[in-house]
Amino acid sequence: MAGNPERRAALVDAGVEVLAREGARGLTFRAVDTEAGVPVGTASNYFTGRDDLLRQIDARLHVRLAPDPQVIAGLMTRPKDRSLVAAFMHDLMARATGDRTGYLALLEMRLEAQRRPELRSSFTKSVRGDLDEALEFHRNAGLPGGDEVVTVLYLAVLGLLLEHLTLPDVLDGVLPGVGVPDGLVERIVATIVPEGPAGSEGSEDSEDSEDSEGSEGSEG
Repeated sequence: MAGNPERRAALVDAGVEVLAREGARGLTFRAVDTEAGVPVGTASNYFTGRDDLLRQIDARLHVRLAPDPQVIAGLMTRPKDRSLVAAFMHDLMARATGDRTGYLALLEMRLEAQRRPELRSSFTKSVRGDLDEALEFHRNAGLPGGDEVVTVLYLAVLGLLLEHLTLPDVLDGVLPGVGVPDGLVERIVATIVPEGPAGSEGSEDSEDSEDSEGSEGSEG
């Protein structure tokens, strides 16, 4: 395989463009060569096959869509409450919408992985790694809510991204007066994430449980 890292990166980025625009079926080496503006046959010197190209696209997108460490460091100086969780979600939305092509390519990767068992394993491991990293970050940062809160938040924001980046008109006016996507991010966080700092939801749950038991006892 050819070893020019700059050329390889350019070909992978060209693959991202083709994948987002034409889907997995349109992702051929010839299409990648054309997108990258290189001679036909160049991509075949850098990748062993389409699965190799798709795996390298996956790795590249993790770099393209990764948070800026300076932004994260700045946010971490704020109080560890629900508003900070919302700020992280806004940053995620900004990165995904700022690189819409990259995120659409990720969605295409999901569909292709569903069709190709040989790709599914590696892509499942990659996506699960992202979720595990988010869970660990949330715990270590002392943000409100446990693993269940983070998982539900992950699923809700994933759904918002899917609609906003593919069929944005679906969300127009669904909640009058709530902006898309920022207003919906705020509503999602407010609905899912506890208001207090990490650990405070446990005492609230305990109080709710006691109130519930007392109520049931009086009714009996």
